[in-house]
Amino acid sequence: MVSGEPELGEKRPPGYRAEPDLLQEAKSELADAETPNGSAPGSLPEVRLTRRRWAIVFLFSAYSFCNAFQWIQYGSISVVFARFYDVTPFAIDWLSMCYMIVYIPLLFPVAWLLDKKGLRLIALVGSALNCVGAWVKTGSTKPHLFPVTVLGQVVCSLAQVFILGMPSHIASVWFGSREVSSACSIAVFGNQLGIAVGFLLPPVLVPDVEEKEKLAYHISIMFFMTAAVATALFILVAFVFKEKPPHPPSRAQALIHTASPEEYSYLQSIVRLFRNVNFVLLIVSYGLNTGCFYALSTLLTRMVLSHYKDEQLNAGRIGLTIVVAGMVGALITGIWLDRTKTYKQTTLLVYIMSFVGMVVFTFTLDLGNIWVVFVTAGMLGFFMTGYLPLGFEFAAELTYPESEGTSSGLLNVAAQIFGIIFTISQAQIFEHFGTQAGNLFLCSFLLVGTVITAFIKADLRRQQANLRDEQTRLQGSNSQIMNYGHCTLIPSFPIPAQ
Repeated sequence: MVSGEPELGEKRPPGYRAEPDLLQEAKSELADAETPNGSAPGSLPEVRLTRRRWAIVFLFSAYSFCNAFQWIQYGSISVVFARFYDVTPFAIDWLSMCYMIVYIPLLFPVAWLLDKKGLRLIALVGSALNCVGAWVKTGSTKPHLFPVTVLGQVVCSLAQVFILGMPSHIASVWFGSREVSSACSIAVFGNQLGIAVGFLLPPVLVPDVEEKEKLAYHISIMFFMTAAVATALFILVAFVFKEKPPHPPSRAQALIHTASPEEYSYLQSIVRLFRNVNFVLLIVSYGLNTGCFYALSTLLTRMVLSHYKDEQLNAGRIGLTIVVAGMVGALITGIWLDRTKTYKQTTLLVYIMSFVGMVVFTFTLDLGNIWVVFVTAGMLGFFMTGYLPLGFEFAAELTYPESEGTSSGLLNVAAQIFGIIFTISQAQIFEHFGTQAGNLFLCSFLLVGTVITAFIKADLRRQQANLRDEQTRLQGSNSQIMNYGHCTLIPSFPIPAQ
């Protein structure tokens, strides 16, 4: 029984009071502990979501869309561009591969800028370069101006360096723990949609006509449309895109905000990442899968036309099918991860199905029924393209609290390196041994990537940080309530001596 409290059933003397409503005070103080004004020094700041997060992720997705469209717009009609500029198809392939080549040496400077200067600067530079590259291309609509279109494509590839590493970073900085994987999928969604439209739209806008004057007219329409969209998106980024929300969106972000200030070393961060065995395995497996996708996207039109003559439009539609199916896969896997947090199991299953899809696509490509190619390409795209946001989110879990921009950047470097190797190798195999041998070449590396993925340990550090903080907070709340429940009630009048 609480000291000084009257026996059950006794009348309390006039003037008697408990020292005032202590349990109510406890609740009030605990509530204050979760607000910024009532928080004690060193406690975590308030966790709160803001509506602007959706504008941020969709705006990023939009200018990523525009940049990805410019990557594949040459490859989807490579034969037409090769004839217009009077160059070889391999020279047109390099317009896609320059995206991969430029990314590799510039990743680390851009990732350092992301850590030092934040999201807004990177978004502004990326959208500005994308806009400038698009306008440079508008000046290359004559057959002798191939170097100008190369310059424009190189500028767009510079923009890509400021785009590819952003999805997981935007998701972590702006979104709560229960929606971070879905947000990452939406951010990647724009890039995939850009590739899809890049397969679909150029064959429609630039028909395969013989007269170069007519070709120049159609190419200029495509280039000016792209430049107008890129300009509008840059203006939106300048006015809408913000650095970060006023409050951290998750406990993991709050922990990062309140960590003891130390001298940050970007080099030490890289060293720690490469000492993380699970992350290194993910780098290799992600690079193999995404490198296969890059090679497949770059060479798809040539691959289809080698078996189905005069099917330029359908070749673009097959590419569209691959990417649209992948977007659906990415959204489904993102929602699934937010609900289940089964990163390792989901990643491994999607990787296995990517390998199976590639094998099926390889052995059905030459059956003579193009509708079969649509079906098998859709199945392949659902898993292979759907894997892209999975890798970003799995990396963020394995490497927390390191910067998501750095971890996803390293994944992208591996993807670019393998993409260059696979594109050049597969193109040569096509010429000497046929498309089936080239696709079996990719199948073998997807099998290797599946085995590597099986050896990755599910060390989900970001989830553990969220859970630990939640448990600590609940234990602290329960402890304070119990202490208040055992306090002494003090009468407001003197008690006579017994």
